[in-house]
Amino acid sequence: MTACHCGQCRRTSGHFWASTTASKDDFTFVSDEGLTWYKSSDWAERGFCAKCGSSLFYRMLKEDHMSVGAGCLDDSSDLTMGRHIFVKDKAPYYEITCQAPQIDTY
Repeated sequence: MTACHCGQCRRTSGHFWASTTASKDDFTFVSDEGLTWYKSSDWAERGFCAKCGSSLFYRMLKEDHMSVGAGCLDDSSDLTMGRHIFVKDKAPYYEITCQAPQIDTY
């Protein structure tokens, strides 16, 4: 998993955004009813549920993978933290205590 501490992810999720990654080609929606995409920058968009507002996905427009919010997975027991990104933008009210690499930007 990747934890993103940038200001935009913190505002969107209410804390930091934790996600795992899947290839867009390997990703199939059984149903995309209620799924809405918001272009959050010139290079990326965020997928969320239009019914409940849950943040679900993040994808870079020109890359072949997408991030899937770890909190929306039915079983995340096999996931481990792989890295923290944008730690220079981290909020001051918490510390990163795991041993995963910490990257100042992306």
